[in-house]
Amino acid sequence: MQSAMKPSGGEGTPVHVAIIMNGNGRWAKSRGMPRAMGHKRGAEAVRRTVEAAGEIGISYLTLFGFSSENWSRPKQEIGDLMGLLRLYLRSEIAELHRKNVRLRMIGDRSRFERDIIALIEEAERMTAENSGLTLVLALSYGGRQEIVAAIRSIVQDVGNSKLLPEEIDVECVHGYLHTAGIPDPDLLIRTSGEQRISNFLLWQLAYTEFVFLDTLWPDFSANDFRRAISEFNDRDRRYGAVVAPN
Repeated sequence: MQSAMKPSGGEGTPVHVAIIMNGNGRWAKSRGMPRAMGHKRGAEAVRRTVEAAGEIGISYLTLFGFSSENWSRPKQEIGDLMGLLRLYLRSEIAELHRKNVRLRMIGDRSRFERDIIALIEEAERMTAENSGLTLVLALSYGGRQEIVAAIRSIVQDVGNSKLLPEEIDVECVHGYLHTAGIPDPDLLIRTSGEQRISNFLLWQLAYTEFVFLDTLWPDFSANDFRRAISEFNDRDRRYGAVVAPN
């Protein structure tokens, strides 16, 4: 049985792909458009990517849509992003459900307004029994914050005698993360030429392969997705072991 944390090995379709969707603002600026238009076109790229993931046979697709740090952006931009999130949740969930996609949100949802929380919860309920692609939206998410929350929960459970200190191992910690029950990403894609992970899935990316693309997120296509997977398939994943030559 495959570990809940260890990515899949060997060639072929990765089980879990995570994407840092970067470049909406630069896409809009280069065309003399407001940043909101870049975010709107970025939402269209999300739709294309979800469709491509289903066609390719990806089991889990995690999209970094809004970080904990993004709350510090100008109020107007945050308002535009929240409006797009509402629109996406209202207009896309029925179609995702029809395509057997399961939706899951990770992050601190308490910072969202009540109507958005209700939309997220309803989308999760509606799609909970679907058996196709699991789409994980990382919203109001931060990797360090996730680990701190896990530590607090572990300390609390040890204090309440629900968990023994000697039972704390890597698998145990994984069970306290937002991504409990989801295998770690095999592949991380980041668009727009940036080469950093920006506080995203810090624990889960331990053995993930990274592919950085110059493409700005609104221009990200199914061909870009397939090209990244092809590059992933060309790599030799050893997880720290030494493989003897044939």
